[in-house]
Formats: sequence, structure tokens, C-alpha cells
Amino acid sequence: MPALPDIIFIGFGEAASAFAKGWRGAGLAPAIKAFDVKTDDAALKDAKLADYKTHNVEGCLEIKEAITGATVIFSLVTADQAAKAAADAAQYIEQGQYYFECNSCAPETKKNNAKLINAAGGRYVDVAVMAPVYPKMHHAPLLICGEYADEALEIFNRLDMKAQIVEGEIGQASSIKMVRSIMIKGLEALNAECLLAARKLGIDETILTSLEKSFPEFGWHERSGYMLERMMQHGVRRAAEMREVALTVEQLGLNNSMAKATVEWQQLIGDMKLQAASEEFETLSDQILDNIGDGI
Repeated sequence: MPALPDIIFIGFGEAASAFAKGWRGAGLAPAIKAFDVKTDDAALKDAKLADYKTHNVEGCLEIKEAITGATVIFSLVTADQAAKAAADAAQYIEQGQYYFECNSCAPETKKNNAKLINAAGGRYVDVAVMAPVYPKMHHAPLLICGEYADEALEIFNRLDMKAQIVEGEIGQASSIKMVRSIMIKGLEALNAECLLAARKLGIDETILTSLEKSFPEFGWHERSGYMLERMMQHGVRRAAEMREVALTVEQLGLNNSMAKATVEWQQLIGDMKLQAASEEFETLSDQILDNIGDGI
């Protein structure tokens, strides 16, 4: 079996830790380093260093230190930090290093990032993560594109990852993710607005029963709680992604009001920094409503 690549993560949140956990659990042992800007914050530094230790990852306090000697750079930051991460990496990237941008960015953002990385001697690959990283971890489905996609696919295969090449220039994989997110993240926002209004009026069970009759295969009671929990845990990151989605739609010359409205709901609930007290939509709705108060 070909040797595993040396890996560095820029950003070590849910996705990066899931990939690392998946590889370790599968008996793969690539050398992994990580840099996360949270270590620049004294209040967050110790927790992030503990994350590195938990996942058997070498934590670095400087991006230059992390990049040195790596084969592959995985960029896994929030969408609003993707351009800065690419610009910072471009200062230190070594000739021939692969830069796998897995961030949920607008196609134009990825094209600009690719220019920076490739001009500095790196090999940029547009990567779209097409499903939650849990429970699949390193087996979460990926779409990849760009001039180095064939080489990248070989690396993903060595890492036992599930990548698929899509034809087209940089941004094509991202476009698929962006357009899909209009529906997926938008559905979460619609669910929140509908259920919170229903809960306040005391008609939530009536509404869900009606929805179950109209769309019996969806599983509204279970999914409604799950969607609220996702917004509570990842709303801030989802809001950043949806700003990129709104930009994508605007650049197509289309009305992006749905994407912008989704930003508002994702940001509102994410900013509450709530820990889900249950999987039940009733409990989660009450948690959110208690924090919204009368200022909605």
C-alpha cells in the first residue's frame, strides 16, 4: 500500500476532528499536524490544545510551523475565514503541496483562493463536503474538481475517503454544495420559524400532525428536533456559509432573499450558544424561545 501523506489541518473543528478520528479508528495512521486560530485566544487555547491531544494530533501555534513538511493541507475553517486562511497559507506553502479547500465558499471565493495558492507553488483542489461528518467521519461523501483533481483522488483513496471528481473548473464542486444548501439550510430556517411560531401559539402538535399527513415520509417530529439542534450547535458556521450562498445566487443575477433570510435565522439561533437539553423539538423550541424573549 502506498505511504500515507503527511497532513496538516488549518482549522480543527468538527470536520477535522471527525476525519482524524475516522482514520485512527480505521487503523490508518497518517502524521497529522493542526493549526487553529482559537489558540490565539487565551480563553480558548487550552480547550483547543486538549482537542489536539484527544485526537492524537500535533498542535502548532503558528501556521508556518504547521505547513512545513506536509504533503496535504486541509483547509477546514468557517466560510468567512476561508480567504484569510488561503492568503496566510500562500505565504508559506511549499512547492507541490496540495491545498484541499473543504470550506463552504462561493465559487468566486474559491477561484480567488486557487489563484493565490497556485501562484505560490501549491496545488489547489476544490472540495465540497456533501453530508454531515458524523456519523460517517472520513467516509463523508466529497466532490472534488480542478486541474489537480486526479492526483487528489489518489490521495483521498489512500486515506480511505469517499471522493468523486466532478467535471469543470475550480468552483464547480462548490457550486453544487452552495445550491444544495439553499434547500438544506433553508429548510432548517423554515422549520425553526414555523415551529417557534406554532409553539408560542400552543398549536405545535397540530401543525406537526398536519405536516405528517401532507408529507408522511419526512418524519416531521424526529427531524424537526434534529434540525433545531443543528442550528443551535452550528448556526454561526451555517450563517457564514449561507452568506456565501447568497453571494453565489446574487452573482447568478437571481433574487437571493431566501438565502439571506436563512442567514438571519441561523445566526440568531447560533449566537445563543445553547447546549441542546434534549432531542425533542418541544424542549429545544422552549430553550430557543426563552432566549428570544419578546424581541423577535
